[in-house]
Amino acid sequence: MYEEYFGLNSKPFKITPDPRYLFMSDRHKEGLAHLLYGVTDSGGFIQLTGEVGTGKTTLIRALLEQLPSKVEIALIMHTQISAREFLLEICNELNIEREGDSILDIVNTLNIYLLKQHANGKKVILLVDEAQNLTPDVLEQLRLLTNLETEKDKLLQIILIGQPELRNVLAKNNLRQLSQRVTARYHLHSLSKPETFLYIEHRLRISGAQSEIFKKNAKREIYNYSSGIPRLINVICDRALLGGYGTGKRKIDKVLVKQAKKEIQGEMILPKKNSWLIICSAITVVVCILIFHKIGYLQTESLWNFLGNFFSGNL
Repeated sequence: MYEEYFGLNSKPFKITPDPRYLFMSDRHKEGLAHLLYGVTDSGGFIQLTGEVGTGKTTLIRALLEQLPSKVEIALIMHTQISAREFLLEICNELNIEREGDSILDIVNTLNIYLLKQHANGKKVILLVDEAQNLTPDVLEQLRLLTNLETEKDKLLQIILIGQPELRNVLAKNNLRQLSQRVTARYHLHSLSKPETFLYIEHRLRISGAQSEIFKKNAKREIYNYSSGIPRLINVICDRALLGGYGTGKRKIDKVLVKQAKKEIQGEMILPKKNSWLIICSAITVVVCILIFHKIGYLQTESLWNFLGNFFSGNL
């Protein structure tokens, strides 16, 4: 709707992941380095955590684009499932034909497949997103999968990605054996204020912006609202651009960002003139009532009844 108005060729702040808009802050580069380490290392778990909207899914997509040719990956994104369903999902991702449906049968079939891939010089990665939702039974099954190995190498490298709650889950006493096998941990923080500014300009530039659209005070307000979380930055920037288009402004300022914030949070926005008109009208009515009471046209009891009904909205 507003793209042509601002000279853009696409919407710069869509919340769906798009590789074209990939912005690698220092934190994201470190996170990606940990994931790549998990691909090349042999054994153990890699744990990556981050708040909702900090870009974990973006890192997964960046990782998939950089996988070596001899790496095969099973990506599990639906994690509120049983241990058996989890194993079936792994087989489906790797296109493994199963023999038998019991957990033991599935694990044996998976072991045979992994041994064959290892003999062919291939590495198999299991990448689990939203891992904080995994049940203790599934996590125990994951631990058992790390027992699939040769004399020198693990057959399956596991990368767990999730929200900060994942750290609390793995810290539980009954999962200490699993936690001890985590060989690398990284927590993805939100963007800093300078990175937030660069992030906004980066996405606008990819969308074809030829000049500044967001003023500096607008970017500051965006950072204050979003705390540097990319998903929230996208939401408020998109709404602010729509507001600029609707009001005929070519530059997004602090006022537009504040208005966008209120709309996102569901607050009702009244035009300033109407707000002042309502306030002035209320004051005028009250003053008139008091004058009528003073000169004897309105009894005290009637006055209090009237004022009570007026302020309670019953009139």
